[in-house]
Parts: sequence; structure tokens; C-alpha cells
Amino acid sequence: MSERWQYQIKTGGIWGIFMIVFNVLFNIKEIPFAEQIATSHFYFRAAAYIGVGIFILGYFTWKSKMKQQNKVK
Repeated sequence: MSERWQYQIKTGGIWGIFMIVFNVLFNIKEIPFAEQIATSHFYFRAAAYIGVGIFILGYFTWKSKMKQQNKVK
């Protein structure tokens, strides 16, 4: 696997997991944890956050990282 994809998966995956946890904690007063993770909507949202994190956020952070590395050289 290329360095770019490893970076994108690591960066976007961490962001996606953070957003999932944040949303669960934000809604925990209204909907109990067990009830939240029992719905298919939770898993769809989790997959969407991780996908957006990897493919969009990871891509733009990778491009930014490459610009900075090229600028330093």
C-alpha cells in the first residue's frame, strides 16, 4: 500500500472514529448508548464519517502535507 493511502487511512480513520464517539456522547442524554448502536442508522453514519474522513479529509491533508514538503525542499 502506498504511503499516501496509509496516511489517508490513518488520518481519516482517526477523524471518523472521533466524530462517531463525539456524536454518541452528544446524544447520550436523549438516547441510551445501547439503543444508539443497535440501529442501522448508527452504522450507516459511522461508515459515512469514516469514508468522508479517509477519502476527502485524508486527501486534502495529504495534498497540504505534500505542498509543505515541496516548499521546504
